[in-house]
Amino acid sequence: MSMRATLRTSVVLSHIRVGEEERGGVRGNGCTGVCTRTSGSGASVSCGCPYVDSVRRRESENGRSLGRKEAVRVLVTGAAGQIAYSLLPMIASGKMFGPHQKVILHLLDIEPAKNVLEGVVLELEDCAFPLLEGVVPTTDVKTAFTDIDFALLIGSFPRKEGMERKELLNRNIQIFRSQGIALNTYSSPNVKVLVVGNPANTNCWVAKQFAPRIPKSNFSALTRLDANRAKGIISKKLNIDVKSVRNVIIWGNHSSTQYPDIRYAFIDANHTSSDAKLRDRIHINVRSQINDDAWVKSNFVPAVQQRGAKVISLRKLSSAASAANAIVDHMHDWVLGTEREGEMVSMGVWSDGAYGVAEGLIFSFPVLCDRTEKGLREGGGFRIVRDLEMDEESRRMMKATEKELMEERAMATEILKAAESEGQKK
Repeated sequence: MSMRATLRTSVVLSHIRVGEEERGGVRGNGCTGVCTRTSGSGASVSCGCPYVDSVRRRESENGRSLGRKEAVRVLVTGAAGQIAYSLLPMIASGKMFGPHQKVILHLLDIEPAKNVLEGVVLELEDCAFPLLEGVVPTTDVKTAFTDIDFALLIGSFPRKEGMERKELLNRNIQIFRSQGIALNTYSSPNVKVLVVGNPANTNCWVAKQFAPRIPKSNFSALTRLDANRAKGIISKKLNIDVKSVRNVIIWGNHSSTQYPDIRYAFIDANHTSSDAKLRDRIHINVRSQINDDAWVKSNFVPAVQQRGAKVISLRKLSSAASAANAIVDHMHDWVLGTEREGEMVSMGVWSDGAYGVAEGLIFSFPVLCDRTEKGLREGGGFRIVRDLEMDEESRRMMKATEKELMEERAMATEILKAAESEGQKK
């Protein structure tokens, strides 16, 4: 047993109710207020006090016993960057995996960022997070990827002014090729991978090509940021609590061709009304409440598609805090399940041909993430929602984003083949 667990056990077993002793009484549950006795080996054991036993039982049921949950290892690449700076405290404080799950952070960045990375580690130490069991800062790929349970691949080559899409792909393909190889070589075969670095969908596809040991269902790309943006715009438009907006869908690529779909979105009245009669999970259709299809088509959809560019134009930097928050939302729901059973969320996942989308693309679909009683390593999963009707406009927009993804995949394949041919010549 760890020193921390021993200390907590001694506190529980040695609780002294001074006020009750001063009254000379025995507690109503039969406890004298002094509940420590020792076994023959000298270890503290329970005296059978109902108070202590009830505390232990509640802690066991809630998973709060210290030392009960083994720490999971979480890799964050681009760990000295802006997104990671916002993300790491969220992971270490329990927002991603729950308030009782310990973590060990593997932090990877390039050599020029080494000093910044060391500063990030100092700040994590200064936060004194109880759930942060360890930090492994490194510029070495093998060290970073060895035995990890979760990989958050944030680091990528940023698009610069005047850079063509193929050039951007070429730079990032080399990064995600090497990371796919590292995942396949050093990581747990059950590792769950979330790709954030853009172009996220195609970078995710590249990484999977070089990690055959890891199931396709363990790879995903981040489109939760787009879904959160859509929910925020809707809540502002209708002047309602953003938490009440559910089932917003993002189809396709994390790019300006994505299709933000509110046809199945609803307002959960349980989060909007103080009237007890209305707080019975009443679902109000978002589109009917907006009642303005022209606004949806001309304002809402472009606003979501261009939100990232808008942030850059104003901050002169890309989204960071909102991206970190979306990463937490994505991983939490994927691993632990959504807050509401049957709630649809959006994830970029391997297409199996659902809705006529080309197989093998990393395409954002509406998915269900069920709650699980399994541990973090074994639990978690998603199911693509397959029975949604598609109108003509929806099919048109889905085809547009699918076309872009197919073009990106074709360019990536061409670049990989050229690199392989060049390697053979050498």
